[in-house]
Amino acid sequence: MRYLLWLLLRLRLYHILFPTRNRLARKYLSGSGIEIGALHLPLTVPEGATVRYVDRAPVAQLRKSYPELNIFCLSPVDSIDNGETLDTIPKDSLDFIIANHFFEHCENPIKTIMTHVSRLKPGGILYLAVPDKDKTFDKRRSITPLDHVIKDFQEGPEWCRFDHYREWARFVENIPEEKVEDRARELMRTRYSIHNHVWRRGDFQELLHYMRTDLHVRFNIRETASCRNEFIFILQRER
Repeated sequence: MRYLLWLLLRLRLYHILFPTRNRLARKYLSGSGIEIGALHLPLTVPEGATVRYVDRAPVAQLRKSYPELNIFCLSPVDSIDNGETLDTIPKDSLDFIIANHFFEHCENPIKTIMTHVSRLKPGGILYLAVPDKDKTFDKRRSITPLDHVIKDFQEGPEWCRFDHYREWARFVENIPEEKVEDRARELMRTRYSIHNHVWRRGDFQELLHYMRTDLHVRFNIRETASCRNEFIFILQRER
């Protein structure tokens, strides 16, 4: 009963708070797909679409990682997997992938998008909502330049991992400067899930353009929109 009441309330609030998300979901999502890292705010999919929930840990462990969400019901976890690599998902198998407020957590965004596109059937949809840095707690941070993300792709993310944790401690957690290094080490030791990268809509579109023109990743941008504290991109794998 508690879950049912939560579900009804969530659906009501979701339609009020996220009308653009819902409109785009109704327009583009059908068939069978997955949502990565849904936690307490899974996307409402249209009638007839089926979605499985993928996360990095079971619900009980996620609750320990996110104690601030204890008042919410979390989405069930149907498959435990790394959302960046999707090792349990066969290639060319999904009609859609939903990844809302996920790509900013990725250490290697280019490789992740390439992986996601490869898991879609031709014509499949990658539905992305990404926080706008100026409208979130990331507002004091600098935009992640394209060259940085390219270096992550070419060399791996180890070269900048500690820098990301340091920046998070300094500008998001507002740790006193003399304690920033220790806090960054603690965050890295526990592999706390931070926003590794931050973008505005135009910067993220520049990244997608680079992937299409320079890396020849075969997807098209079907639609993009800004709403509340985020921007949304609807990508479609070429047929």
